[in-house]
Amino acid sequence: MNVESLVQNITPELFQRLQYGASTGKWPDGTPLSEAQKEQTVQLVMLYQAKVAKSNEQFTINENGEMVQKSKRELQQEFAQDNEIARFSENDL
Repeated sequence: MNVESLVQNITPELFQRLQYGASTGKWPDGTPLSEAQKEQTVQLVMLYQAKVAKSNEQFTINENGEMVQKSKRELQQEFAQDNEIARFSENDL
């Protein structure tokens, strides 16, 4: 299996487990990752973010393996779009 097909077959649930392992150094069940597992897990997370995920995080990795940083303005626009709340006046009650 090549890297492209491997990354395309990662489910969102598996990605969450990989992300947890990469950030904590252990699997969700508490089992510690070996050094080789940590390295491979971080690589898989970065590949998935670059090839599959539509991430709204400030720092991501693009398809060329380069770090992408969103500007403050881009983050504010995304935050405003994602967190719109219903607004009403007392007259509406």
